[in-house]
Amino acid sequence: MALRVSSPAFADGADIPRKYTCDGQNVAPPLDLTGIPRESKSIAVICDDPDAQSGTFTHWVLYDVPASAHTIPEHSRSVRQA
Repeated sequence: MALRVSSPAFADGADIPRKYTCDGQNVAPPLDLTGIPRESKSIAVICDDPDAQSGTFTHWVLYDVPASAHTIPEHSRSVRQA
């Protein structure tokens, strides 16, 4: 299984709800992490916007996430571990 990052807040390929944008509450959406390789010690998650008017824009970077993590709560810098 490949590493997969998804969100229960919106469907894959759908627009990100206004709440999670600078036009809304500007909070990070909740994320679900699946398929993390067993040999991993930690992972990084990068939120890039390839459709930004000025070219690819990096919204945020989350790093040193324990490989045992399975969710990242909304508007949180913490990680819940399995």
